[in-house]
Amino acid sequence: MKIFEQNHCLICHEIILPDIGWQAIFSAEKEQLICNKCERKLEKIAGETCRICSRPFRLLNEKFRDGDLCHDCFRWEEDGKWKGFLTKNYSLYLYNDFLKEVMAKFKFRGDYALAKVFAHFLKEVVQQLEADVFVPIPLSEERLFERGFNQAAALLLEAGLPSSEILTRIHLEKQSKKSRTERIHLPQVFRLIPEADIQGKRIILIDDIYTTGSTLRHAAKLLKQAGAENIQSLTLAR
Repeated sequence: MKIFEQNHCLICHEIILPDIGWQAIFSAEKEQLICNKCERKLEKIAGETCRICSRPFRLLNEKFRDGDLCHDCFRWEEDGKWKGFLTKNYSLYLYNDFLKEVMAKFKFRGDYALAKVFAHFLKEVVQQLEADVFVPIPLSEERLFERGFNQAAALLLEAGLPSSEILTRIHLEKQSKKSRTERIHLPQVFRLIPEADIQGKRIILIDDIYTTGSTLRHAAKLLKQAGAENIQSLTLAR
């Protein structure tokens, strides 16, 4: 029993002080990867949310809500070219300033250990869903070279979930540099590998951040047109 072992928070790197008491001594050990201070800064998405994208309605002006959809999803579903491809996106946390910095470390500064932080939470959500295939959103070869690893694939690996890398990405300018309108009107940004067997399969796409939903919908559209039955997505942040 490692009651007095001093672990360091994988986010802020401060020492994690263990809970000392009878309950801690006799309960099953659970590895604590982040300190309580950092955990409190992660804002879990809760309450009433958009039926498709998980956007919290409490943070949305009523004029940008259309029934059980946020206005963005309403516009996606109103467009015949995109309607119905992405059934549902589940996001774990709000993309606040703290998580923005954490994600920058994870994605752009190569801090792979942060995949371990989120893998446990991701696995908890996945257990509540029905899925046949887990597909990480791929990076282009250029982005993969820059970052050193695919953060979506890393999340699946650390969660002990099978990763089906059946999509490849066409290299384009970074999505973050484009407006919502430009993202919507992009040509297809993914290719499906020829040997992919997804006919009638229920698929969950894995990505780091849901912003406009363009990336996930491009992937969902390609998979649905190739015969998948249902496509949902799971992202760390919204």
